[in-house]
Amino acid sequence: MYISPSAANMSSYTPRTNAADPSTSQERNETLAQQLVVARTVLSQAVDLIDNHLTTDEQLTVSSKYLPGSTIGCRPTEGMLQGNTFATARDHYVLLLDSLKTPAPHTMSYDTRIRNTPMETSLSGAREALLATIKQLEDAVPAANLDQPLTLHAITPHMHEFKSTFGRELWFASLHCVHHWSMVRVIAGELVSVNVSLLAVNLNTKLEQGITLQEDFGFAPSTLVYQDRQDTPLGKANL
Repeated sequence: MYISPSAANMSSYTPRTNAADPSTSQERNETLAQQLVVARTVLSQAVDLIDNHLTTDEQLTVSSKYLPGSTIGCRPTEGMLQGNTFATARDHYVLLLDSLKTPAPHTMSYDTRIRNTPMETSLSGAREALLATIKQLEDAVPAANLDQPLTLHAITPHMHEFKSTFGRELWFASLHCVHHWSMVRVIAGELVSVNVSLLAVNLNTKLEQGITLQEDFGFAPSTLVYQDRQDTPLGKANL
């Protein structure tokens, strides 16, 4: 079961500082620390889904009736308009972190696809990939510069370049992840759990009951804050 990061975790966080302006540097460090917590929280929600709700690899590849072409795990094939949610959401973090490994000036593109990975069709593969990404973030973000310049290449379908920063793209990756989790929530609602299926067999009847997720799963932090959902990890204005 997912447990939100404690205050102790936050107090031990020591990202890069800028001696030229201590007050501004402290604010930027705090922003980085908060955004690391947000990213870790969102990705951990998917780990919780795997650990406590999904029961078979096949559930990752079930095509949604309400979001045609969408699945929890597998990537789009020919004729599919949307595709998966887990891998695409995770990819944004990986692409961002990978851009920092290249010499400056750093460039990246979210149009790059990391295809044919185990997480698309395997619960254990998905869990391992998500936890690995959390570890990557925990290793990279403390040493990062919130205002590190990045150049984003995008197909809109026109080829464009946009100037951005590491901090801005880290937040975008988390917001993009929440958007995908909202789709996961819909798809999970269509899946019948193993326990319900067994009950249906025993009763010789057909039961329709989807997987019920945590109330805050797939909801944007701004929505949770507006609803005063301080009982949720992302519902607090001050993490």
